[in-house]
Amino acid sequence: MNGGLIPVEEALARVLASAPDAVAAEPVALGEALGRTLASDLTALRTQPPFANSAMDGYALRAADAGASARLRVIGESAAGRAFAGVVGAGEAVRIFTGAPMPDGADAVLIQENAAREGDHIVATAPLQARQNVRDAGIDFAAGEVLLRAGRQLTPRDLALAAAANHPGLNVRRRPRVGVLATGDELVMPGGALGPSQIVASNNYAVAGLVAACGGEAIDLGIAVDEMGALEGAFRRAQALGADVLVTLGGASVGDYDLVQKALVGAGLELGFWRIAMRPGKPLMHGKLGACQVLGLPGNPVSAIVCALLFLRPLLRALQGDREASADMSEPARLGADLAANDMRQDYLRARLARGKDGLPVATPFAEQDSSLVKVLAQADALLVRAPHAPAAKRGDACRIIRLDAAGI
Repeated sequence: MNGGLIPVEEALARVLASAPDAVAAEPVALGEALGRTLASDLTALRTQPPFANSAMDGYALRAADAGASARLRVIGESAAGRAFAGVVGAGEAVRIFTGAPMPDGADAVLIQENAAREGDHIVATAPLQARQNVRDAGIDFAAGEVLLRAGRQLTPRDLALAAAANHPGLNVRRRPRVGVLATGDELVMPGGALGPSQIVASNNYAVAGLVAACGGEAIDLGIAVDEMGALEGAFRRAQALGADVLVTLGGASVGDYDLVQKALVGAGLELGFWRIAMRPGKPLMHGKLGACQVLGLPGNPVSAIVCALLFLRPLLRALQGDREASADMSEPARLGADLAANDMRQDYLRARLARGKDGLPVATPFAEQDSSLVKVLAQADALLVRAPHAPAAKRGDACRIIRLDAAGI
């Protein structure tokens, strides 16, 4: 530890270690499965394609018959959904269209550009190899093949694959329920009447959006004022609503008005830790309130969002059975500006990205990194990660980044 601060990697490991088993599974229609997480492996219920078919418009024939200037008789037609019922013999061809079943006896497709049509005959103008322009049965997948593994968050292309494999519905994890509670006398919801010392609440919207992007269901617990009874009442509501995770925003530090930790402990919280060696986001709290996981995020907007990305996102993925929940989200990049040596905390600097000459992104941190600057975060493309005690670095040096769009922020 650094002065009582827990390293980021240790904090994440402790959060995930304390998480219960994955939430229960439930069946959903295929059209409702986007963003949900598979609870069991997805296997193919059919072979794709189920029959050999043409990859091009042209003529199905025997490759051995397609020598230079070969003349073949056209005996029929094969189209998608309407196969030719006969057999192709020596010196014969069948007009065929892309995706249509290959007729028996044919082993190749002469593309129409290489065939000169003369009434009921064609003249081949190019040689042909067996299986040329033919898609064999099962080249995509075979019945019984595992196509997607349990724990995968489903994308639009995954739904296409599931449909092609003949699944009208999927077995997915239910959405983890996340109670989101903003705290503080100073907060007012957008559009509300602002007093002279008040500000508009914004963190709750970002956290709820991240929850949705991770496949969870956000429960809006509103704003609790800095009063023990109000906080305890909000905690009870979260538990009554079946929250798997309670996220509090603000009030987790040790100031005179930071009552969240005190109220949670009074309500029975088993406190795990509450200070992380990171910037922004040092006063992050984690614990368990009965069966509910608790993450107490800092009140400053950037701190809250960065902590949600680093800790809430993996927790939600773990609750849905994602085997890669703890995977490193960072990727290599190059610095777009010189940086001074770092201190004991791991830094997450908001940065813009540009494409570098070597193909790696170039990350240039914003000059202003105050954790209250929402506009800077909105303009950023990535977080530039700097390890504790990192030495001074020059423009062009290697670095690591976390892309915000890829992370669902």
